[in-house]
Amino acid sequence: MGPTLRPRVKVCCIRTPEEAALAVRAGASALGLVSAMPSGPGVISDAEIRAVAKTVPPGVASFLLTSRGDPGSIAVQVREACVDTVQICDRLTRGGYAEIRAALPNVRIVQVVHVTGPGSIDEARAACPDVDAILLDSGNPALAVKELGGTGRRHDWSLSRAIRESIPLPVYLAGGLTPANVREAIDTVSPFGLDVCSGVRTNGALDPAKLQAFITAARA
Repeated sequence: MGPTLRPRVKVCCIRTPEEAALAVRAGASALGLVSAMPSGPGVISDAEIRAVAKTVPPGVASFLLTSRGDPGSIAVQVREACVDTVQICDRLTRGGYAEIRAALPNVRIVQVVHVTGPGSIDEARAACPDVDAILLDSGNPALAVKELGGTGRRHDWSLSRAIRESIPLPVYLAGGLTPANVREAIDTVSPFGLDVCSGVRTNGALDPAKLQAFITAARA
């Protein structure tokens, strides 16, 4: 997909209706709600995810981040969460995306690819026929305790650009984004969307000043 000069902004690790409202007022296009993960910040219960998702206004996408690998289990979780997008943070362990699509025909599917080396380009290409977007992050699913996001690290953005240039789908960029480097990220990768968590928080709480600085820089 071609370059995007003013990408959408997804604010991840939203934990409360108040944080959701703050992100929406600042101009977020999407909100990320993190369910159970082997590691990383922002995890809330499925009941809390549902409560926050119900407050998201029309026009703002609600993403459920899941570490589950079974399509049937993912479909059940998404239905209970009342979101419009599922972000699959690990590889499917059985079945395929078609099973999720059949169960959730009105829900967008975003597959996370953790950019660890040139092989990530092939991984992104392989997922393309079956999903609606690819999200590039800096985790490492190969570790004994998997990292599936929220690391606060940036990866090799030249690989992210190569992925964006080689696939026909929208690409979200995540991993170590801050108000200070977001313009560099856009200039280097030109992603469809930006996904930020720790870079707009102070002591774990969503920081209005950092959030506004990030969105202002992203849309400059």
